[in-house]
Amino acid sequence: MNGRVDYLVTEEEINLTRGPSGLGFNIVGGTDQQYVSNDSGIYVSRIKEDGAAALDGRLQEGDKILSVNGQDLRNLLHQDAVDLFRNAGYAVSLRVQHRLQVQNGPLGQRSEGEPSGIPIALVLVPAFALTMVAAWAFVRYRQQL
Repeated sequence: MNGRVDYLVTEEEINLTRGPSGLGFNIVGGTDQQYVSNDSGIYVSRIKEDGAAALDGRLQEGDKILSVNGQDLRNLLHQDAVDLFRNAGYAVSLRVQHRLQVQNGPLGQRSEGEPSGIPIALVLVPAFALTMVAAWAFVRYRQQL
């Protein structure tokens, strides 16, 4: 393995309806408390069980929220982002960035400890056959003495 982690980045529009416990998730990040190094974006830190986001199922912990009701979340203090969510209304539209980790390296590459793909029978059967031939030859040779 080359030690590099690759991600597939996708964006999605998610519409949530505010429930009794709000939108049902917590956020981290902002210009004053970066969650990801060199990135002041707003990220989902926790999905609340039975909340609007959990019931919808598309928003995941670690997703980056790009906008709320069309308002860009870049370069906001954390509290300003919280206030934006709190004042977003009943029907809320989120533009979200998902990052999915993908396999790196060529297909078929095996990591350490994985089997080589050669069945054990391909090694044992010829070894057993050679042993039997050697035993037969030894017995025949001893009889001639």
